Amino acid sequence: MRPLQSGLGPVERLLEENTDLAIGTIETLSGVLIFVGTLLLLYVVGRATVVPLANRLLKRRGLDDHARKPLLKLVWFVVVFLAIAVAFGAAGYGSFLSSLAVIAAAATLAVGFALQDVLKNFIAGVFIFSEKPFRIGDWIEWNDHEGVVEDISLRVTRVRTFDNELLTVPNTDLTNGVVKNPVAKEQLRVKFTFGISYDDDIDRASEIVVEEARAHDEILDDPEPSVRLTELGDSHVGLQSRIWIDQPSRSDFVKTRGEYVQAVKQRFDEEGIDIPYPHRTLTGGVDVVNVEG
Repeated sequence: MRPLQSGLGPVERLLEENTDLAIGTIETLSGVLIFVGTLLLLYVVGRATVVPLANRLLKRRGLDDHARKPLLKLVWFVVVFLAIAVAFGAAGYGSFLSSLAVIAAAATLAVGFALQDVLKNFIAGVFIFSEKPFRIGDWIEWNDHEGVVEDISLRVTRVRTFDNELLTVPNTDLTNGVVKNPVAKEQLRVKFTFGISYDDDIDRASEIVVEEARAHDEILDDPEPSVRLTELGDSHVGLQSRIWIDQPSRSDFVKTRGEYVQAVKQRFDEEGIDIPYPHRTLTGGVDVVNVEG
């Protein structure tokens, strides 16, 4: 039996005691075994603990399956990368790990410049998934566009307009600007201004506006409908009605508002309340020449 070398690690000492390999070969084989063992151990631990924990945290945030899957893939990529880095360090490949880190940093910088728009949209997608300004099925409005969200990915969001056009919107357009989500809450307030003549009874017109709101099945009694005099126009007095509808959608909003406005118009006609149109008075003179011609 050959004498044991000093300064060897446990794995190297075990190989030296049970094999006839040269010291250089033992050191190489020991590094490989430590690398593989560490990588497998961290792989199993990450798969059993880190990924399930991340999945539970994302579920608590209320993210759907389609939103959780890409984020879990990102978490898994980070776990594998850290496992490889730790395994290289445990195996004593410090110089190789440093070189790999320099190469990875340079590659990351180059890819970052080439794909900066993609990366910006990716980060914006992560914010959309985490902050949830809107969900699939919501009706949203932004930059003179509106429609129903059909799909959300980490790069783009797809919105179906009310003309049945499909818009593919970069996520940065929805995070850098103002996005209106009328259906984010369970109730939506709808406003409409009725114009009546200056000669009509304001109190009676206000009563009709509120009565028709209370008579409509889709308009809530709590919060109760209200009406306020909001403007004195050139040819009309503006009465703004404020009503609330429950579990709103774009179709419900348009349907309920149209039925309500039509009902108020019919009552105004029955009560003799006028909805005037603008009048223009022209002044001045007209010169007529060459009449005989």
